[in-house]
Amino acid sequence: MDVVGLKEISSDVVVIWRWGFISLNATILYTWIVMALLILLSWLVTRRLSSGPRLSRWQNLLEVLVVGMRNQIREVSQQEPDRYLPFIGTLFLFIVISNLLTIIPGYVPPTGSLSTTAALAICVFVAVPVFGIADQGLGAYLKRYIKPTVFMLPFHVMGELSRTLALAVRLFGNMMSGSKIAAILLAIVPLFFPILMSVLGLLTGLIQAYIFAILAMVYIASATRAHEGEERVTKAEGPEDAEQSEKREEKGDR
Repeated sequence: MDVVGLKEISSDVVVIWRWGFISLNATILYTWIVMALLILLSWLVTRRLSSGPRLSRWQNLLEVLVVGMRNQIREVSQQEPDRYLPFIGTLFLFIVISNLLTIIPGYVPPTGSLSTTAALAICVFVAVPVFGIADQGLGAYLKRYIKPTVFMLPFHVMGELSRTLALAVRLFGNMMSGSKIAAILLAIVPLFFPILMSVLGLLTGLIQAYIFAILAMVYIASATRAHEGEERVTKAEGPEDAEQSEKREEKGDR
């Protein structure tokens, strides 16, 4: 089985096990491996958490990751990050682990498959209205699609679909091209160049995970921040309206 062969653009075509109409391809297998690894690491890190002055190295690493993600979410959304951290953090960690494991020979990242990146993008596509409706209510959220006029409805819908497609294709293209270029260089040039490409591939994987998580947070924040902006405008106009009404009353008395 040639998992990293140059003929296959995606690991979806590499079938590892088949029984009747049920088949297990490399993408699904590597996705399960990443999921199992995340569960195992989560258990190892959280089984002995301490609030004392002496913390384990695992807990220090966990706190650095959580604090870093919370700060990034707060900076992007201008909101409290706790409600978004489980979803955005899971996306980021899954993509990071999937991309970092490329240093293992024979491993092909699931993010190098369009089916995986499309599934991640669909999760974001669903999460945006879920957070928006939870924050604003169904009616107020749906009104966003007909502002400033009802004729904008198809353009808003096309925008939602196009950015979902862009999320999937961007991550897929970067990860797939990196692994294929490394395989080509390994076949035609000395070992030094593929090693250099692998290092650059790890850096690209980290950057792509960061970009995907940030864009997901931007899309979610856009669905909730508009409502908060309207509330701020209403509150800001309140005192001015009161002052103007007082002036009108004074003029009336005169």
